[in-house]
Amino acid sequence: MIIRIGVGDTAKEVQLEMEEGTDLPALKSHIDSVIESSSGTLWLSDKDGREVGVPAAKITFIDIGSQSAPKIGFGA
Repeated sequence: MIIRIGVGDTAKEVQLEMEEGTDLPALKSHIDSVIESSSGTLWLSDKDGREVGVPAAKITFIDIGSQSAPKIGFGA
């Protein structure tokens, strides 16, 4: 599962590949609780153990989706 997080004042977005068995409802609940406080930091850990922190007040969007198959060929 891929998570993309938009951060205010930055053109790039943070992208994390989560572990295969990530509990989606628990993840959404964690994200909601951090954003509601708006003064904390959203800390997430990806499948490789890399930890990323984003200030809750700077989050512009969060996109949670499944990883698609890689595109191959001229139409990619």
